[in-house]
Amino acid sequence: MAHFDVLVVGAGLSGIGAACRLQQQTPDRTYAILEARDTIGGTWDLFRYPGVRSDSDMFTLGYPFRPWTQEQAIASGAEILDYLRETAAEHGIFRHIRFGHRVVRASWSSGSACWTVGASHEGEAVSHTCSFLYLCSGYYSYENGHVVDFPGRDSFRGEIVHPQFWPEEPDFTGKRVVVIGSGATAVTLVPELASAAESVTMLQRSPSYVLARPWTDSLARRLRRILPSRLVYHLVRAKNVLVTTLLYQFSRRQPQRAAAFLRDAAAKQLPASIPVDPHFSPRYRPWDQRLCLTPGADFFRALRSGQADIVTDRIDRFTPDGIMLESGAQLPADVVVTATGLRVIAFGGIELSVDGEVIEPSEQLVYKGMMLGGVPNLAWCIGYVNASWTLRSDLVSRYVCRLLNHLSRNGFDTCVPRPPAIPSTRRRPIMDLTSGYLTRAASVLPRQGDRRPWLMRQNYLLDAADLRLSRVDDGVLRFGRAKSRNSA
Repeated sequence: MAHFDVLVVGAGLSGIGAACRLQQQTPDRTYAILEARDTIGGTWDLFRYPGVRSDSDMFTLGYPFRPWTQEQAIASGAEILDYLRETAAEHGIFRHIRFGHRVVRASWSSGSACWTVGASHEGEAVSHTCSFLYLCSGYYSYENGHVVDFPGRDSFRGEIVHPQFWPEEPDFTGKRVVVIGSGATAVTLVPELASAAESVTMLQRSPSYVLARPWTDSLARRLRRILPSRLVYHLVRAKNVLVTTLLYQFSRRQPQRAAAFLRDAAAKQLPASIPVDPHFSPRYRPWDQRLCLTPGADFFRALRSGQADIVTDRIDRFTPDGIMLESGAQLPADVVVTATGLRVIAFGGIELSVDGEVIEPSEQLVYKGMMLGGVPNLAWCIGYVNASWTLRSDLVSRYVCRLLNHLSRNGFDTCVPRPPAIPSTRRRPIMDLTSGYLTRAASVLPRQGDRRPWLMRQNYLLDAADLRLSRVDDGVLRFGRAKSRNSA
């Protein structure tokens, strides 16, 4: 049974970034990454549907220590995966990764002050121990997407495809395609499929806010002519963080004005045959759900071209030849793409226990958006829902390194957030949006409180000041030594 100072679970965007930070800031500590799959990349290797990309620009999705130098600010999934592989190779991360290790449980012993981490590898159970466990496996199931049991689904004679499990070589040429959904995946798929299919219809139960943005960053393009690329990267990164933060705050404080702006922007892009209401007039406020972005306005271009259409209605049932809507209309289809969302799980589905007591995720209060109240020597990496994931995941990794160094300097073995004696008067979902997949996850994920440090703020500027500059020994974290060492 191998022992490490730190075990990182997951070799995706968060896990690779965590490993780089551990090497940079805690070089004296041993670590390994346990990755369930046979390659790195996580989300960016799993999702293979046409046009898959990030809505976040690479100046903020990229790591601060590895500048993005390509012309396009919005990268494809393949480009993001290449970026991750190159980063891992440059920093010597691959030799620390144990592929094919699916972590199923982790148990903490206060006596030895360590975690025993159980994993499945090639059909056999294997165990490792570590002093600190860092979960970087995201928040959704890789094995199961969210599947809606539509009435009559089995009667449909065509093909049903889920974006999470895209076929290797699909041929949609000349076919009638219906994409069910109104989120980022649907907005990405529609223009990609429209180029080959006979027709593409996006069928949405309720609309989303969709905003066009350029593929490139004009400031970056100008600055690259006169400044070093690393400096340009950090300047544009800072600009994008500030702009994103201000737009989000404006949307939350002036929701009616923000909604009017987004509807007007969509109206300018739409053909006369597709009105803003009801197709682009959500009932919710901007940023109650994540904003959908369309680089180069490709989604709107597909609608203007006539190759794609949009229908706002509810599904009554599937029929052998398509979908019957509640309005009585029939959508003929040869292929139905169910862009109906993710199946959210906590901690990658790992069962956690402390001294034999199983931890129920939904009952836990999260400290600084990363540690669980009453659970020692564990951090959970989770990013922003209103900005680039990496902005927050990198802050969390840097804080974990600060915490590890504090333990070493002061001769401590353990750290555990002490839950408030009087429970917070209001517990909220940690991801406080009304998107369907997050609403379904409300009973699955840990909770946040209504005050610091139990509040997860969706604000990079505030988090950067807190996680990088505030005292580690803040009176809420309790530090200690292993019982075995105390009794020696």
